[in-house]
Amino acid sequence: MKSSDSPRFDLIALGEVMLRLDPGVGRIKNARRFDAWEGGGEYNVARGLRKCFGKKTAILTSLADNEVGHLIEDLILQGGVTTEEIIWRDFDGVGRSVRNGLNFTERGFGVRGATGVSDRGWTAVSQLKVEDFDWERIFKKEGSKWLHTGGIFAALSESTREVAIHAARRAKESGAKVSYDLNYRPSLWKSIGGKEMAQEVNNKLAAEVDVLIGNEEDFEASLGIELEGSSQNYQDLNLESYKNMIERAAQLYPNLDLIAVTLREVKSASINDWSAIAWSKDSGLVIGKRYENLEILDRVGGGDSFASGLIYGALEGLPLATSLGIGLAHGALAMTTPGDTSMASLEEVLRLASGGNARVQR
Repeated sequence: MKSSDSPRFDLIALGEVMLRLDPGVGRIKNARRFDAWEGGGEYNVARGLRKCFGKKTAILTSLADNEVGHLIEDLILQGGVTTEEIIWRDFDGVGRSVRNGLNFTERGFGVRGATGVSDRGWTAVSQLKVEDFDWERIFKKEGSKWLHTGGIFAALSESTREVAIHAARRAKESGAKVSYDLNYRPSLWKSIGGKEMAQEVNNKLAAEVDVLIGNEEDFEASLGIELEGSSQNYQDLNLESYKNMIERAAQLYPNLDLIAVTLREVKSASINDWSAIAWSKDSGLVIGKRYENLEILDRVGGGDSFASGLIYGALEGLPLATSLGIGLAHGALAMTTPGDTSMASLEEVLRLASGGNARVQR
């Protein structure tokens, strides 16, 4: 995994960081106040690896140079992720040419599902170009063991897709591993070609990476790999169906060393069953623990926390089954706290992954 003799970073994430505005237990349309968090599918993985797992991480992104941008920067700094690679764009005073992304997210409860409303047109990160970063310095001279990016960043614009592909190639040339979370968001693809465009873009990117992560909807919508059977309840589907889906992905993309699929049955916004399966060339298929009736406070970012736990295990050279268990435990704990990012400690994650429970620790 080395990209230089002594890589500066364990992982670099490439993606957008938005300001999340959270109405707490209320609703966006009735809110009179919001809590502010930072968040973004790719960034959340870097933050989880830094805050929970103690790895050195950085974010490749861009922000408009105004007070909102510096609030996002401050939140990133609190998460311990290096901000030195942020590209700052001049703000025109209004936002006609460049803006910072906003994400209004309500958590949902019971029969009312979580809802997200993003406001991210003309954001600084969507205008990134390949030449904006010094790839030689980032990956060859300073180095990172891992690059993580995903389908959210790739959906932002034509230029971000080019950046994602170029970054993946440069990272692999340096010896780094590259992971890609499909993270299909219908709202991002809605006005630019829908599933057809999503599949065109994600098929190209899946062919460039080593590790592919997503849920069954991601694989169907982003890659056209359908899960056999019509039920949305994974308990009603034979695990053979998931195995076949993963095998088809491995056949389509022989470059992949690891594929992970999260499994979620949404009984209500507050109660989910949570699990995952994974495959690697070395270990074959591994089935993760199932967390039945997991109580959810805020499900946003659970999949990103799963990814950071899985990557932590890979960086540590742990068996796939152990890495999968760490990813599931971290994702489960992340969904018990507010905000996109994890508040869990490594001790809590390892305890839960090894069979611990919610008894008082004192």
